[in-house]
Amino acid sequence: MPVIATSRLSLREVTEADAEFILALMTEPAYLQHIGDRGLRTVEQARTFINERYRASYARFGYGLYLVEARQTGRPIGICGFVRRDSLEHPDIGFAFLREHWSQGFAHEAASAVLDYGFGQLGMKTILGVTSPGNAASIRLLEKLGLRFQKMARVPPREDESMLFSVEAKGA
Repeated sequence: MPVIATSRLSLREVTEADAEFILALMTEPAYLQHIGDRGLRTVEQARTFINERYRASYARFGYGLYLVEARQTGRPIGICGFVRRDSLEHPDIGFAFLREHWSQGFAHEAASAVLDYGFGQLGMKTILGVTSPGNAASIRLLEKLGLRFQKMARVPPREDESMLFSVEAKGA
């Protein structure tokens, strides 16, 4: 059941059945470099991660990171949604796509819809963005989405500083 749909994409909650995809995504070199190593090496570890992180976020906050599927094929191509971190005052938008789906506008399409969903249905007033300073593609996307750089900050679990962006709801 989609949470969000666009002309080309369908976003839904991640389930245990998505474990192979999540493992593939989280072990891609760009994911490891810019987002971090989550220690996933097996499908079973991915299932556990899905339950402890994604499913727990849906239950606790009513939102989380969603599986992004291409509507034309029904195949998963990435994740996009919100992360609620204890170290940050507001939720932040997150996204990651398999490399084969980069530079096709999918991340922008999914993230734009997620922002609209956050400000609209979820009633968020401020949404943050967090990225490593070397992740030029994510920086460009956050800026294209209307988020503006605020400061450098330590955002666990990363030990190095990340760039912190934010955007306010219109009229907030």
